[in-house]
Amino acid sequence: MSDTPQVTIYSATWCGFCAAAKQYLNRIGVTYTEKDVDEDRANAEESMKISGQTGIPVLDINGTIIVGFDRTRIDAALGKA
Repeated sequence: MSDTPQVTIYSATWCGFCAAAKQYLNRIGVTYTEKDVDEDRANAEESMKISGQTGIPVLDINGTIIVGFDRTRIDAALGKA
């Protein structure tokens, strides 16, 4: 991976799948911007706007939107497939 992926994760502290997604990204060495949907209502609205859903986590990887912790789709979006 020569280009650093732009990764944003919309999450909440109480969300187990959010924690799993962040732990996975940390383990594979991918830096990301975290936007807490409980802490800031604007983050929640942004997450719903880009995903069309209310569920979290929502990952934006170089413009690819992934709802939930889906390692296969995350890897594909990161170009690791």
